Amino acid sequence: MTRRRISSGAPWEAPYGYSRAIVEGDRCWVSGTADPSGGHLGDPAGQARAAFAIIGQALAEAGFSFEDVVRTRTYITDGAFAPEVMAVHGEIFGSIRPAATLVVVAALIEPGLLVEFEVDAVRG
Repeated sequence: MTRRRISSGAPWEAPYGYSRAIVEGDRCWVSGTADPSGGHLGDPAGQARAAFAIIGQALAEAGFSFEDVVRTRTYITDGAFAPEVMAVHGEIFGSIRPAATLVVVAALIEPGLLVEFEVDAVRG
């Protein structure tokens, strides 16, 4: 089986030695994805939408779509963000309903980041 690496050009990928996504056969794993643009400071829902846009691009480049997602992991820095972040999750995955986890963490890689997602996808 051939392993394919997908890069989004995020500032941490090359120096930290990881790929945005890895594809092997009919499976795709998308790394933790946040909104590195800083365009949604203080806006968890805006950061969630921006992160899912990056994830959607990585999935598409890998030959997958949101419909192929079977697992999501959501990390938020404050439990109070859960309703609005998970509402965005529901906009994308409401009819797909992948297995999902939500975790409140102390912080993400940059102080302004409030939400990060990981997704796993399986074609078929």
